[in-house]
Amino acid sequence: MNDNNLVYSTGLGRINAAKPEPKRAASKDGIVRIRRETKGRKGKGVTLVDGLDLSPDELKKLCTDLKKMCGTGGAVKQGVIEIQGDNREKIKLKLEASGFKVKLAGG
Repeated sequence: MNDNNLVYSTGLGRINAAKPEPKRAASKDGIVRIRRETKGRKGKGVTLVDGLDLSPDELKKLCTDLKKMCGTGGAVKQGVIEIQGDNREKIKLKLEASGFKVKLAGG
């Protein structure tokens, strides 16, 4: 029997395979893009920050800082930071001050 496919052992019980780390959205050109999106959100706009090449913990910390700065809610989903409302200018200034190359994308 191949040990790579082990799912149960009488000595250890159920063997859980290690979950793969979620893929991060990283821009190949090193530019962080900030865009506003309302599609699929019942008309409510959110600001999406994409292209950050950071670890999941660093993304969560940055998201927390951006939420506090904007005074709104938000989340990290699949490596993209979502901040409620149209806060593109505030986020752009904050990221540029942190040393990122930032572009406003979309309308």
